[in-house]
Amino acid sequence: MTTTPHTPVRPAEEIAVGRAGHRGVLFAMCLALVLVVASVSALNLAMPTLAVDLSASNASLTWIADAYTVALAALVLPLGAIGDRLGRRHVLVAGTLVFGGAALAASLADTTGHLIVWRVVMGIGAAMIMPGTLSTITAAFPAHQRAKGVAVWSGFAAAGAIIGMLAAGALLEQFSWRSIFVASAVTALAAGAVALALAPNTKDPHPHRPDVIGAICTATAIGCLVFAIIEGNEQGWSEPPVIAALVVTALGFAAYAFFGLRNDQPLLDPHLFGVRGFRAGAVTVLVQFMAVFGFFFVGLQYLQLILDYSPLKAAVALVPVAVVVLPTSRITPRLVTRIGMKAVMVTGLTLLGGGLFAIFRIHADSGYLPFLGGLVLCGLGIGLTGAVGTAAITGSLGRGQQGVASAMNDTTREVGSAIGIALMGSVYGNHYRNALPPTIDRLPPQAAQSVRDSAAAGLQVAHQAGPQGPALTQAVKDAFMSGLSASLVVVTVIVLAAALGCLLRAPRQAPNSD
Repeated sequence: MTTTPHTPVRPAEEIAVGRAGHRGVLFAMCLALVLVVASVSALNLAMPTLAVDLSASNASLTWIADAYTVALAALVLPLGAIGDRLGRRHVLVAGTLVFGGAALAASLADTTGHLIVWRVVMGIGAAMIMPGTLSTITAAFPAHQRAKGVAVWSGFAAAGAIIGMLAAGALLEQFSWRSIFVASAVTALAAGAVALALAPNTKDPHPHRPDVIGAICTATAIGCLVFAIIEGNEQGWSEPPVIAALVVTALGFAAYAFFGLRNDQPLLDPHLFGVRGFRAGAVTVLVQFMAVFGFFFVGLQYLQLILDYSPLKAAVALVPVAVVVLPTSRITPRLVTRIGMKAVMVTGLTLLGGGLFAIFRIHADSGYLPFLGGLVLCGLGIGLTGAVGTAAITGSLGRGQQGVASAMNDTTREVGSAIGIALMGSVYGNHYRNALPPTIDRLPPQAAQSVRDSAAAGLQVAHQAGPQGPALTQAVKDAFMSGLSASLVVVTVIVLAAALGCLLRAPRQAPNSD
């Protein structure tokens, strides 16, 4: 799609928003947003149970978590463009139906393969929902209120993960992991109904022809990249399927750039990455979500397996992140006005990296308080980076192209989430297996394989191992901490490298689309 900032469009002040006004629009879009984001994180609380109930290995657990996110990341940009053409509310509501039906089917899954497939379909529905949330806000809100609307949206985009985990934790106290999917289906129907009642059906007034080649190239590249990360750590980086996936990833992104530069109406103009504000915003959002959702995937297992928290208690233990993120997101626009976009970006990424490093330093017997200190630093960083990164992306494009801006913002978030889960999950799994002592081989073959598959299964074996149980429990916990520490080191280095990049290359002030 063309990205000229001068495309004529009806002013946001003239868009009918109904009796509920802009607050009603904001409520409807944030509810749909929370549905999508919560489904990325909610299932993480059930990972120990899934490992036992479905005999899932660490790699299978990573795919169960990431299948949804990969589909969402791969399709959010082309489906956002379809929403620009057909009407964002129409596509959003249709997405809630796809999402809800797939969630119900997932609740009936009895193998890891079936669960992964239905998670993919849920991701397709989520990709229909998510682009319309931000683009409806930016199109319907007048210029003087848009920054506040975007800041609230950014806060719920981050806090939605915690909301999803709290709901999942409460359900798991009384019901099985299947209840999470049933609740997701009910919420999807409610979100669709609220959107119909409160949100306007905004669209691009001058839609352009679909960029099929661009959509295929980006979806293929994103899917193959995540496959390579997960299977590279599982099978080995020299294995032919992994090498092939890396080659296809490179070719996919290269083809996207080649055809996009020669297309006068690309899905996303590659020239945009030459705009410093747009590029800095995209990198900031991608790295933030990579760190956050990768950490949630392994961090929740720390709370449940090492600190022996129940699912609900583990979710509550992460609430301080949301408590810090929401108010920080609200004040971020004022901070950007006062000290500049670059300073806020660099500060946010540095705080996020510092929080992850603080958590890296904990041990199996450290308890919750050191973990909490790292969470607070992470929350401050998330609140700053999410709001300023989103504002940089949306501010780089004109109002008539806010569907593209929203879809690009969503794509960076979901690509970051998918890469983060794949990267931290696979690094953790690889180091966990390698850190197990040779004495594991003395166990019966099936028990030894269960220990290697996952820490949750390993602890279950230890509980049934009689006199060998305490030593095996300690070995599994030590191996888990080795995997957790290794994954945190990797992501901390990436976050701090992004902070340095923003310091050197990001513009001082935020772009303005008006």
